[in-house]
Amino acid sequence: MFPTKKEMIQKNNMSVLSPSKRIRLSTIISLVALLIFAFFIRLYDIEHIPAGIYPDEAANGVDAIHALETKTFELFYPANFGREGFFINLQALSIAFFGNTILGLKLWSAIFGTLSVLGIYLLGKELFHRRGVGLLAAFMLATSYWAINFSRIGFRAIMTTFLLSFSFYFLFRGLRTKKPLYFLFAGLIFGLGLHTYIAFRVAPLILILLLPVLMLSYECFLSRFWKHIALFLFGAFLTASPMLYHFFLSHPDDFASRSSHISVFSPQINHGDLLGTLAKTFSISLIKYNFFGDQNWRHNYPPYPILDPITGALFIAGFLFIVSQTVILFGRRFRDKDRDTRLVTNVFLLGIFFTMLVPEFLTDEGLPHALRSIGTQTPVFLLAGLAAFWMVKKAFHSPWGTRIIFLSFLAIALGTSALFNLTKYFVFFAKSEKAAASFNETYTNMGRYLLTLPAETHKYLLIDKNGNTDRFHLPVFAHPTYFLTYGRVANLEIINQETKFRQPGIILMLHYDQTIADQFKNFYPDAFTKHIDMNGPERNGGDFDIIVLPPIKNHP
Repeated sequence: MFPTKKEMIQKNNMSVLSPSKRIRLSTIISLVALLIFAFFIRLYDIEHIPAGIYPDEAANGVDAIHALETKTFELFYPANFGREGFFINLQALSIAFFGNTILGLKLWSAIFGTLSVLGIYLLGKELFHRRGVGLLAAFMLATSYWAINFSRIGFRAIMTTFLLSFSFYFLFRGLRTKKPLYFLFAGLIFGLGLHTYIAFRVAPLILILLLPVLMLSYECFLSRFWKHIALFLFGAFLTASPMLYHFFLSHPDDFASRSSHISVFSPQINHGDLLGTLAKTFSISLIKYNFFGDQNWRHNYPPYPILDPITGALFIAGFLFIVSQTVILFGRRFRDKDRDTRLVTNVFLLGIFFTMLVPEFLTDEGLPHALRSIGTQTPVFLLAGLAAFWMVKKAFHSPWGTRIIFLSFLAIALGTSALFNLTKYFVFFAKSEKAAASFNETYTNMGRYLLTLPAETHKYLLIDKNGNTDRFHLPVFAHPTYFLTYGRVANLEIINQETKFRQPGIILMLHYDQTIADQFKNFYPDAFTKHIDMNGPERNGGDFDIIVLPPIKNHP
């Protein structure tokens, strides 16, 4: 009738998890909560923060709309200096569901930004065999201003951190488990990089740097892993081959893209002093993390560095530790023939950092540049996570009182870091007139205004004096208004030479010209100018003028 003592003991043992299982369960719960939080802050009020759709974002959206209409999804979209098509085609998918809206345009940025948090966790855990390193790095990436900002902009560059972290996670997991399937996954993901941001094209240099270190650290590496390497290369070639064909056989001119015009190798840029120019661009690229950041409001919050003080200090500490440990490990390898696989991890972190910095310091435009160096997010936050985990490890090897002090200090520091970044973005950046101007808020507000007008009102949009209505010959600045209103605003017409104006209506000039406005008023004496301020009294900027064509008066 009542359970025996033996049965009660067995029941208690089953209900109590082992310490390792409790740690694993708490890590999973923490990671899931972090991913939900990361996704939330990457989508929160996305319709209004940033204040506008930048024309380059909208150009993606215009191409996506055209792809949906024509059912033609390109590998490479040549407009606007040329852009790889993978991200635009994904945007077309979200636009098909949510319409040509801001959410439809930016949803994939938030998704890839969130998945990057998961990728950093997995890679950190695999590299250092500690869940804590991965979790701390993931937390700092999730709450980083740098990462949040680009996760809320419809640029294809946001895929870089995602692809790097997952590709190398599977590669290092394959090295540890020796399972060929992981090498195939790593290669497939790595090859996709060629379909994304131009900066990813330098990523093969990471593999070139890794190969000799793998041969030093693993006995008979090539003979043991040649099949695995072949699977990786096969996977990479399989996914990269469509773009390889496009770039090198079909349209080789597209490979150069815009970078050729801003390269330090150009005589117009280096003025005959290549080494001096490289020294300048390299040093400027380095100081952005901790001292003087990107001065472009679309990329950063000027003039501050791209990392907050706490994350920046942890990054420097992790970087110096890895450099010093790498020197020691190389010494042991050549002096004592010691094969330590930590050398592979360290060279990978240093190699990926300096490799993914190359797209920035080999150019001399807008430096420092947080967008071109977005690939360094992977090593930066892993190194910061490693330094933070050192404090955790130090705490658990200290007396109880010291442990509490260490852990409390770290928790407060990371909490302060997150609060600092979130406040900077969602309060100060969100209310900044300079930030709004950098995103050309006025063009977005024009589209929003047109969406509010009654269907019976005729709307006339003057984009430029030529009156060109072909979307692929529109100036880039016209794309935000065009994207938001295409197919969503009744009686909207882009003005051309044959346009017949009907009343009531409004005439909206993307660039207001008083001379042209006066000409309209001469033809329509009852027309008048009206000032539109979509922001109201809360913030200046984003306002514009329209010409109102009132209804024709019926005379008795």
